[in-house]
Amino acid sequence: MKMRQVVSAVIVFVLVTAIAACGNGNNNEPSQTTNTPSANQGNETVPEQPDDTAVNTEPELEKDAKLIVWDNGGSDETWAKAVAEEFTKKYNIPVEVQVVSQGDAPTKLQTDGPAGLGADVFLAPHDKIGGLVAAGLILENFYAEEYKSEFMEAAITGTSMNGVLYGYPTAIDTYALFYNKDLVKQVPTTMDELIEQAKAFTDKSKEKYGFMMQVNDFFFLYGFLGGYDGYVFGDKNTNKDDIGLNNEGAVKAGEFMQKLHKEVLPLKSGDINFSLKESLFINNNLMFDINGPWAVAGLQEAKVNFGVAPLPKLDNGKAPTSFSGVRAYYVNSYTKYPEAAAAYAKFATSEEMLMKKFEISGQLPPRISLMENEVIKSNEIIKGFLDQAAVSVPMPNISEMTPVWEAMGNAFAVIWDDNADPKTVLDKAVNQIKEAISLQNQ
Repeated sequence: MKMRQVVSAVIVFVLVTAIAACGNGNNNEPSQTTNTPSANQGNETVPEQPDDTAVNTEPELEKDAKLIVWDNGGSDETWAKAVAEEFTKKYNIPVEVQVVSQGDAPTKLQTDGPAGLGADVFLAPHDKIGGLVAAGLILENFYAEEYKSEFMEAAITGTSMNGVLYGYPTAIDTYALFYNKDLVKQVPTTMDELIEQAKAFTDKSKEKYGFMMQVNDFFFLYGFLGGYDGYVFGDKNTNKDDIGLNNEGAVKAGEFMQKLHKEVLPLKSGDINFSLKESLFINNNLMFDINGPWAVAGLQEAKVNFGVAPLPKLDNGKAPTSFSGVRAYYVNSYTKYPEAAAAYAKFATSEEMLMKKFEISGQLPPRISLMENEVIKSNEIIKGFLDQAAVSVPMPNISEMTPVWEAMGNAFAVIWDDNADPKTVLDKAVNQIKEAISLQNQ
């Protein structure tokens, strides 16, 4: 997919995989601070971390290095093999690409890493990092300061643990606003504008709706909660003892959802699902939908005239901070070739290689500079997602996030369906979360 005019036609086939792999956060692992294997875990020597003062120097790679890389199949494999070929040309280091899905790689490394059988570099979703760090399976990013200045904040936060950067981000994914161009004359920049347009179009008796989203799924709801200064955990989602899901901002988000229910979306939360939204959109009976890249393929196949834009600003002037998922390469702490492995991860996430990844798969590159690339900027669908990704918040990657999903989804369903007092409902949900975390950590 190297021609500009066909980028949008193929973007979703891998974007679907990217978001679906991150899902709605059910793959979180325990979070600890250790990142070095103990002596009884294996016979490999864990290398010391390099001095950050040398981040811009060419590393001294191990002379006998040969690398194994784990990545997904499909277009990810195609890209990984292209990267491996270019890396070998430059450094004369052989690289073998093996297909191990990003979801399976962390589990497989639990046994293969200490045994010296694991990949030197592997792909994983960011919400797996807690378990990887706890088990001492990954090394810190060798070029942390450089990455912090050149990659989106969400990509850095998502692949860090306890303030330490481990990942080499390869892609970022989030949701945004889909709009039907045959129905929308002016793309709204504020939620008030969206509501005004949606109210004029909505007619439940004719099954016509101005706006839809999945209102009992916290993955989507968080954008509004974060935009009103609510949050899951304090200290950038690392402090389990500081829960902001029932603060003033979270309550405002609940009140805003009730406004949407009353004015533009008169359906029960359980009646709104992906299939309904897609059908309405395809048949020109839905103006606006909050959805992710996985929705693009169906709309394109149905030849719907649509666009994607960042989520409109709230009445406080702030943008909704959607949840995002980050995919990244990590260096196995048991690798015999830490310098070569780190150099490979850096090479793979260079501007040139991430642009190649976009051209092959359509995945959103988390490098700040690539947001200004003309090929990317000229693609309306990609640009919409990237603009939203720039203000997104990575899903928390600590294990204490696990009970949040169900508790908050249920809470917002009650707030929506029963018009219940948001503060009361959210207080109850937070108490449930605290109890679950306490039991989890016993």
